[in-house]
Amino acid sequence: MAIITGGAGGIGSASCRRFASEGAKVVVADLDINHAQAVVDTIDGDAIAMACDIGDEASFKRAIDATVEHYGKLDILFNNAAMTDPALQHADTDVTDIPVEVWEKTLHVNTTGYMFGCRHAIPHMAANGGGTIVNMASGSGLMADASRVAYGASKAAVISMTQYIATQHAHQRIRCNAIAPGPVITPTFRKIAPELIEIIGRHALTEELGAPDDIAYLAAFLACYESRYINGQVIAIDGGLTAHHAHVMDLQDYMASKG
Repeated sequence: MAIITGGAGGIGSASCRRFASEGAKVVVADLDINHAQAVVDTIDGDAIAMACDIGDEASFKRAIDATVEHYGKLDILFNNAAMTDPALQHADTDVTDIPVEVWEKTLHVNTTGYMFGCRHAIPHMAANGGGTIVNMASGSGLMADASRVAYGASKAAVISMTQYIATQHAHQRIRCNAIAPGPVITPTFRKIAPELIEIIGRHALTEELGAPDDIAYLAAFLACYESRYINGQVIAIDGGLTAHHAHVMDLQDYMASKG
């Protein structure tokens, strides 16, 4: 029994379908209940839609409690939702320019929102003999970018919180891991200029950038019994972007030019 937040988005919807295909009963939790229901309609399995604002503790608690009431238990929480307001994302620049309210809103949704979910899911999991939490981090939480300081800081905090949850709740048979994706070709990402996608893709060590299904496969694995020996880890899924120095591709071009 899994609740997946941000379930109507690109990675979220792919994850809902993947979890269901693996036999999980799925709650598609999203800020937009109509979009969540549209995802449910594509799932061949046991799934329901549920409204959930992860930045509102009462809303998140209601969603978790309603899930347990409907299905009788909660085995898996996939904290996948994030702050996606385009205006706020555009204003997320560097520490000298970012409006304080943008910083606070980003940290509140992306980090505190995840804390809300863990805070209210863990007691249900513990009462049922254990469970699994998967937190969506980001490559931006591992390495700095040219902008989005608040987003990067919020995801770095998620990574640290993941380790704390794994450490502090292992005795309750609760595992917690984080996923740190690199660029993923979602509908949102497709809006970026093609030349920017090409620039980013040049530094990957795979022929293609990732797709939502790639992240969904990893999330489903981390949630299942077969990953039982993985706990407190952050797993980068980025085509190898974090495997090498930033100058490698330019150095290869330089060496090639010298014959």
